[in-house]
Amino acid sequence: MKYLVLIPDGMADEKVDSLGGISPMQKAYKPYMDMLAKRSTVGLVSNVPEGMVPESDTANMAILSFDPKVYSKGRSPLEALSMGLTMQDDDTAIRCNFVTLTEEQDSYEDRIITDNSADEITTEEANELVKAINAKLGNSERHLYTGLSYRHCLMWKTDMDKYDFTRPHDIIGQRIGEYLPRENDGGAEFKRMMVESYDILKDHPINVARKARGLKPGNSIWLWSPGKKPALPSFKEKWGLDATVISAVDLIKGIGICAQMKSVDVEGATGNVHTNYDGKARAAIEAFKDGADYVYVHVEGPDECGHRAETENKVLSIELIDKKILGPVYEYLKSCGEEYKIMVLPDHPTPVRLRTHTITPVPFFIYDSANEKVGVDAFDEESAEKTGTYIKDGYTLMDILMK
Repeated sequence: MKYLVLIPDGMADEKVDSLGGISPMQKAYKPYMDMLAKRSTVGLVSNVPEGMVPESDTANMAILSFDPKVYSKGRSPLEALSMGLTMQDDDTAIRCNFVTLTEEQDSYEDRIITDNSADEITTEEANELVKAINAKLGNSERHLYTGLSYRHCLMWKTDMDKYDFTRPHDIIGQRIGEYLPRENDGGAEFKRMMVESYDILKDHPINVARKARGLKPGNSIWLWSPGKKPALPSFKEKWGLDATVISAVDLIKGIGICAQMKSVDVEGATGNVHTNYDGKARAAIEAFKDGADYVYVHVEGPDECGHRAETENKVLSIELIDKKILGPVYEYLKSCGEEYKIMVLPDHPTPVRLRTHTITPVPFFIYDSANEKVGVDAFDEESAEKTGTYIKDGYTLMDILMK
């Protein structure tokens, strides 16, 4: 038996006026998802436990069968693991975004965050900004490491791994003052580093050049999602399957590595709508050919489009995932003469109206080549809800897949 699990990150959404009152999933032309959903078990699942933040680390841990209430220690330690960083017991890993703040205000607190990704700054540009931060603010206790695009990791020898930072994608378009780390609860050093980063970055040659090209600058860092050294059980020991994870996102790769899954990098995979879909499909097929029983393909595009309020691009990303990833891998599995299962679901919704994640349950389908079901005519939020099937704890979904 072969298992394909496909995660179009943040694909679930709300009904959107500009789409005629339907959701991006309903608008998208996705013949493979719809065809398989007609012959699948379909329903809704909550991947984020009540009371926890709807982040991708929590949700993807659940999909991979690890209870987030037991194993979640923040996304940054997992990203650090994917980046090849070694954490000591006294280290706290902190996610560090390069963000875009307005520049006309005199006070840092009065600035408005306009982009949580600095216009999806390139990794090469970001690396130069990382060097500038380390030169001025790095020391024996803290060091910033370059990740991918706007996503980076600050390693700090501190016990503040539970500090309640604000997620930058939650406050786009808002004045940042009330969302900065607070001086009266231990956040003074975090705030100071963020404030000082603006003075370092605002006139950096990289940002001057970006603005000259009509792009937003990465003119400040934003710290969030701290955590200590992570640990997950072995996926193979738990399920008896040789597993591979394919993702452009350090967080997802980190979860896979932590669970002793094989992580495959795809050249040209970016984490946004303009990614190497064909390469991800080829990587999944090659993983199966190389002996993998279980392949977990994560695609970030719909989530990034949700954060950027790009409705049409979100629809496009769903269509490209269906055409260029699900279609080819399904056709390969069908041609192999071996039984297989396919599970497709977003980890969480990222509504374009809100530009952030929500805790709303997401649609899923499980297709079993040896035991087809009567499913739904189209795979979307509304049809999944109408089935009446609801899985309260997302970490139990693997039990259903394995039945």
